Amino acid sequence: MVFKGFTDQETFTQIPDSFFRQLLNEINDVGEFKVTLYALWRFEHTEGRVRFLRAEDFIEVLPNPNQALEKAVQRGTLLEVRKDLAAVYFLNSPRGRAAAEAFARGQREVPKTTASSNPPPERPNIFKLYEENIGPLTPLIAEALKDAEQTFPPDWVAEAMEIAVKSNKRSWKYIEAILRRWKEEGHAKEQDRRDAQEPRGRDVTRKVEDFLKR
Repeated sequence: MVFKGFTDQETFTQIPDSFFRQLLNEINDVGEFKVTLYALWRFEHTEGRVRFLRAEDFIEVLPNPNQALEKAVQRGTLLEVRKDLAAVYFLNSPRGRAAAEAFARGQREVPKTTASSNPPPERPNIFKLYEENIGPLTPLIAEALKDAEQTFPPDWVAEAMEIAVKSNKRSWKYIEAILRRWKEEGHAKEQDRRDAQEPRGRDVTRKVEDFLKR
């Protein structure tokens, strides 16, 4: 089957530079290559403070992933923690190492469900999201959106647009102010969700307008 090409309706996954500088030349096994790329994609899009995968999560790309996972663990790209008969896998990153150590020390139990690691849903393209909710896409706005994709988590951009719509402040300047405020003051997801609703919708508007006056 011929690949029809990438579209503007999809998101993109960040790949660490070390994958291209080192691993791309070292990984010769197709199975190991598949589970490594798949893990990078899944961990990039998995929400929550603890990000893990089970062997069965890799069946989507490899019917029997155990040998490939063993090679990835031996290489050091993935970390494996076993408790009884259960095994979970973490990315060998600062966050992944901290989580794996917590599991190994018994500070966290291996969850009985894999719901937290379900494949990420497709997210709307940032340009389409802007046109559908804010207004026409100009070249300057398109460049600003590209920069925002590189600077802020995708969920932040979508959530900031949602707040702008609910606050009836449909402008990129307002959205960007929300993002910069979150970056400088910290993003409290649940609090900001409440801010987007009445009667606290007026409160978030006041905060962002104060931020714009700086």
